[in-house]
Amino acid sequence: MKKKLVIVNDKMQKKYRYYITEPVGKNFRDDFKPELTPREMLELGVFGGKYMTDCQKEFPKSWFKKAKLSPSFSDKNINFFKVQASQPLKVWEEKGWIHGDDPRGWFQWYARYYMGRRHEDDDRQIKRWKSFRRHLSAVKNNCAKGDLSCRSRQRQALLHWAYDSRKI
Repeated sequence: MKKKLVIVNDKMQKKYRYYITEPVGKNFRDDFKPELTPREMLELGVFGGKYMTDCQKEFPKSWFKKAKLSPSFSDKNINFFKVQASQPLKVWEEKGWIHGDDPRGWFQWYARYYMGRRHEDDDRQIKRWKSFRRHLSAVKNNCAKGDLSCRSRQRQALLHWAYDSRKI
């Protein structure tokens, strides 16, 4: 595949450049198997709809056709489980979870990875994604199968990490 240059100009990044080196949605690492695509996550309702409202030009239009978005403020009612399950970006920054190339955090990294970018931060982000799996076990161990009202905050957080908690 021929490398494709992407230049980002949005509220959080000016003239940020990266290359797409893999086909969209293909050639993921063997130990990284997200259950939801970025488009599916946006359609389900994640991050209170606030995430990625000003950077749509970077990603396929199809991701945003049915996306549940709230450009002005985070609205928990947009989330699939209608609960707040996110910490403010400031908390993520204080904990050192944000890489400078992806100032919006994990989901921005995942969206770019999905699009075919491979990056120095891939190992760390995939490790974080794998560690979040512990919440799947908590839901499975404490909820009846199909009871979407059980542990809704944890289920919403799992959606934020591309785990399809509706299937538990």
